[in-house]
Amino acid sequence: MAEQFDLSHFEKSMIIREMSYADINAILEMQRLCFPGMEPWEEEQLRSHLGVFPQGQLVAELDGKVIGSCSSLLINFDEYDDRHTWDDVTDGGYITNHNQDGYNMYGIEVMVHPEYRRMQVGQRLYEARKELARELNLKSIIIGGRIPNYHKHADEMSPREYVDAVSRHKIYDPVLTFQLMNGFQLMRINPNYLRDDKASGKYATLMEWNNVDYKPVSKRHFKTSLPVRICVVQYLMRAIESFDDLASQVEYFVDVASDAHSDFVVFPEIFTTQLMSFLNEPSPSQAVRKLTEYTPQYIELFTDLAVRYNVNIIGGSHFVKEEDDEIYNIAYLFRRDGSIDKQYKIHITPNERKWWGISAGDSVRVFDTDCGKIAIQICYDIEFPELARIATDMGANIIFSPFCTEDRQGYLRVRYCAQARAVENQIYTVISGTVGNLPQTENMDIQYAQSGIFAPSDFEFARDGIVGETNANLEMVLIGDVDLEILRRQRQNGTVKQLKDRRHDVYRVEYKKD
Repeated sequence: MAEQFDLSHFEKSMIIREMSYADINAILEMQRLCFPGMEPWEEEQLRSHLGVFPQGQLVAELDGKVIGSCSSLLINFDEYDDRHTWDDVTDGGYITNHNQDGYNMYGIEVMVHPEYRRMQVGQRLYEARKELARELNLKSIIIGGRIPNYHKHADEMSPREYVDAVSRHKIYDPVLTFQLMNGFQLMRINPNYLRDDKASGKYATLMEWNNVDYKPVSKRHFKTSLPVRICVVQYLMRAIESFDDLASQVEYFVDVASDAHSDFVVFPEIFTTQLMSFLNEPSPSQAVRKLTEYTPQYIELFTDLAVRYNVNIIGGSHFVKEEDDEIYNIAYLFRRDGSIDKQYKIHITPNERKWWGISAGDSVRVFDTDCGKIAIQICYDIEFPELARIATDMGANIIFSPFCTEDRQGYLRVRYCAQARAVENQIYTVISGTVGNLPQTENMDIQYAQSGIFAPSDFEFARDGIVGETNANLEMVLIGDVDLEILRRQRQNGTVKQLKDRRHDVYRVEYKKD
């Protein structure tokens, strides 16, 4: 029997999915319609949300059109004052205070396009949030809800009386009534929550939905520290006769780090130029191209050592020729589970261009490890504060900087900038350099270094912000512990809070590789 109708013409497709950068303009326009008279998101705020916690940013889509959205972040709610504001809990709308180990999801906005209300779009978004909370095993979802009809009753009742009347279904409030119907319970009423919410009298109802499927985990219940042990290699450059000689020296240091139960061992920038000492190539540019032929052996060596000695290795950096026939200065992360990542050097020094023709990378990367998120910024890159800020906003707690400098002035530039980055971003920084000399190797004849591990400058950290440092110009290792739990606490409650106190309304750092 022939079908009278093609039913596909009548079907509608509503989905809830993660927000994308392509949705930003539609969300900005929708917000202007949903909240007239209130400050809308800035584009960079939404971009920050997607960079920091993409899972928590959701949209409702109907037949390809965005008709609703919600935004959230993870926190440990007990770290915030009872009378916190929206700005406090969202870091001014940028959510860079998002804590990936947080127990609570904090919802900072839900909106539905005015033309698509009464289609249970908001309920679908709330259910998606709840499902995410279950998936991430979170304790609860907390929201600071508007009470937009309060202005109609402000002359006759207090916020507390109004909320009580709404709870008893004597008054209808489009937000509070909806939240109560979705299983949220009132915790308290916060004044001055959202400075431009005149309809609510700037009040907000702090509401919580408890995840009954939550399974308590150890995380930090009984943990007062989260130490990470780092072994920094200050590597002596000396003439060798084969790749096996280099491999033998490298394995020795990895063995030392493993014996000390280190989580990371860090080698210096381009220490593999030691191989040039037996390549017998007087031209620096040709010597570099010969050096790149050892890339497979270099990668195989470090991958094997990382797994065999059960330690994450920052393999210094190495010159690599890629398919475009360009040569790059690349730092590899060799994880102890056998996986590998890499960071290209972004800023190339005049010396690297002149002698070796090195090309620049163009992306800032942050890597997940079994000790949290880290970044690698090779030598000159640590002297550009924007890169460290971008990496920190991506979640990095430690920045490793392999370096190679030939004189004290060059070394001090790296050291002072690494210490500044630690203070500016409330992170740990690590520098690892080469010492010694290669007399017969053009442009690698002398080295100067004093390697170190640096911390923010505050009471709970090492005195002078120096976790440890080597003696200058001697081959040795430095082993030190950094505590990620102290870092987390100080970002919230330190003497100064550089991350929280940034003036996003005055300036911004924009990463163009989104």
